[in-house]
Amino acid sequence: MTSELPEFYFRARENGAFVFRVDTENRQRRVEMEQIAVVNIRNGEIKPQGGRTLTPEETAAIEAWIAERREVLARRDIDDILRTVDHLNLTAHWAQSKATEAQLDQVSDALLMAMHDLRAVLVRKKADRLGKK
Repeated sequence: MTSELPEFYFRARENGAFVFRVDTENRQRRVEMEQIAVVNIRNGEIKPQGGRTLTPEETAAIEAWIAERREVLARRDIDDILRTVDHLNLTAHWAQSKATEAQLDQVSDALLMAMHDLRAVLVRKKADRLGKK
């Protein structure tokens, strides 16, 4: 762990983050965190907290975090989808080689409906893309 703390701490939440200014320059040398803003990732909104006005430095740091966070979330989305492909392959192998009739009865309808829905969405989206070309 490094001995130098960051100037800002972002407590991630589902739609963004709470932004804190990190302070160690106090009499007790304790780490204090003062909430300075709330960020909404979806619309990029930055709401200052406690009646304060954000400095240009604070705003720039928050905007940089938003851009980086959006990139991370986009990479995670693709990774999750690729993991889903792996799970579908593992599920097919399980259904063919290991599943009992009772297990297949338990999951078949839900899997078939989900795969039908996914297939319909993918075919429609592909047709839309091909139609634009």
